[in-house]
Amino acid sequence: MADAHGVTPATPESVPSELESALEDYCRHLSIERGFSQHTVRAYRTDLAELIDFAEVNGVTTLDAITLPLLRDWLWAGTERDLARSTIARHAASARGFTAWLARTGEIPDDPGVRLRSPKPLRSLPRVITRGQMDALIGALVDASAEGDPVARRDLAIVEVLYASALRVSEIVGLDVDDVDLDRLTVRVTGKGGKQRVVPFGLPALNAIVDYVRLGRPALLARATGAAPDAAALFLGARGARVGTRSVYRLVAGLLVDLPGGGPSGPHALRHTAATHLLDGGADLRAVQEMLGHASLGTTQIYTHVSTERLRESYRTAHPRA
Repeated sequence: MADAHGVTPATPESVPSELESALEDYCRHLSIERGFSQHTVRAYRTDLAELIDFAEVNGVTTLDAITLPLLRDWLWAGTERDLARSTIARHAASARGFTAWLARTGEIPDDPGVRLRSPKPLRSLPRVITRGQMDALIGALVDASAEGDPVARRDLAIVEVLYASALRVSEIVGLDVDDVDLDRLTVRVTGKGGKQRVVPFGLPALNAIVDYVRLGRPALLARATGAAPDAAALFLGARGARVGTRSVYRLVAGLLVDLPGGGPSGPHALRHTAATHLLDGGADLRAVQEMLGHASLGTTQIYTHVSTERLRESYRTAHPRA
């Protein structure tokens, strides 16, 4: 059974090999020193456990016997199993991180993963909701909240903040009441790796938050059953606990289900939409990067491709000599 850091301890009946022991140490490093989430550590551990199994099957039992050819053979074996390009690329990244840490900590003399290349994953353009569709979607939520149901008031506030501030679903469910500054129209967000940033929102989101906090949230707290309600959480479930990611997924997916267009229909679609609408409106790419909490500008640049594709489609549709 995994511990709090996503690491499985050894049992007396099963003494880990040198490779397995190094993997356990690496996972603790990722969790404790790098601050990675349990989910992320578990993903690294799964990838690297496959590498270790592959190495041991091929007679490699010591860390210094991990070589670049072995790593390449492992990736090739994944290709032969018809793994997706994105999976192969993730495996390569996991291996590079592991061998770099081994070299940095002196476990091996040189880093064999430095020259390990991987296929670039095919990046599909994210789904983007049009401005007209967003207006209609939010308008329906406004009508529903006007009837006084506290859950409807909460749903309107969640969608307004998701779209206004381009938050991840994990970020919005993690918001506390104290994270929202109603005077400055900003929200303090804790993103990946525990990094915090301050993100703005607009007047429609402000109005929705104020209405929810004044009328909807107290009603949800009053409904609390079982365990004590989460008094710090901004967005509450129907029983007074902090709202969960599944509830937000269901909310957004239900709103988008009848809209035309393919692609993901969860909360991330609203994050994509907000970023694209910002760039369409002339926002600076680096400002959008900071707002989204992207570590790399290259990650944010996917939205410039979205804007370009939208421009091309408009041109093909509207220009008489397209």
